[in-house]
Amino acid sequence: MNVTAFARLILLSAIWGGSFLFMRIAVPSFGPVPLVLARVGLAALFLAAVAASLRKPLQARRHWRHYLLLGCFNSALPFLLFAFAARTASASLLSLLNATAPIWSALIGSAWTRHWPEPRVAAGLALGVAGVALLAGIEALNLPAGGGLAIVAGLGAACCYGIATQYAKSAPAVEPHANAHGSMWAATLLLLPVTASAPLPAMPSASVLFAVLALGVACSGVAYLLYFGLIADLGATAALTVTYLVPVFGILWGRVFLGETVGWHTLAGGAIVLAGTALVTGVRPAPLLGGRRRA
Repeated sequence: MNVTAFARLILLSAIWGGSFLFMRIAVPSFGPVPLVLARVGLAALFLAAVAASLRKPLQARRHWRHYLLLGCFNSALPFLLFAFAARTASASLLSLLNATAPIWSALIGSAWTRHWPEPRVAAGLALGVAGVALLAGIEALNLPAGGGLAIVAGLGAACCYGIATQYAKSAPAVEPHANAHGSMWAATLLLLPVTASAPLPAMPSASVLFAVLALGVACSGVAYLLYFGLIADLGATAALTVTYLVPVFGILWGRVFLGETVGWHTLAGGAIVLAGTALVTGVRPAPLLGGRRRA
């Protein structure tokens, strides 16, 4: 991985880590459903503008079912669940729960194929469960009412990403930018009926509006372009390194901008979750610079 690719990886991790910060800022004013609709709608408009400038076709008539499935499990549902959890859980905790997505993917894949995972993956799954148990057990005691439900929602969001990953293995071959673009429009359409029954948000402050704009354009639109670009240049295995870096920035931004306390259990549980993820994915977080990484 060269220096340019490494810089893009760090930028992507910082942006995705910031999504949990921005959700924490915006969700009290907007509420989960209107916030997520604004997020995916802004991302869809941004990606539409990029597609128009690059002349990238969407082929919606041909791939609309694919976009709906991807938009549901890779955007609408996990974004909603994380936004719901963000009303109670810290940005640090949310970013660590998000890191369990590869573990969920491995569990779902094993259940679907009815094949017990190899010992390395099984050990990673066990570590992941232990790390989540440590995080959830102590955090549930420290969080206000509804904290346990917030943790379940965060894990449910990561599970949705696991479903999307497994679906992508057998999905139609679609150009990466079209996947991002089409899935965001699909997520927007899926959320419109739900938003109709949601209470209207109060007049937001400038900081809240900035957080919503950052969620839509940066954390969804720009982040997707960076991520799919890394996959195209380095391959999916090397791009998975982002899994280890997002919690670092999620914890950092929560600490710096929201004054969140990072306890020993957060660091210990997070380290165990990331170690389990490393075993499940077969990707080692170091070295990031140097030769091409192998699975």
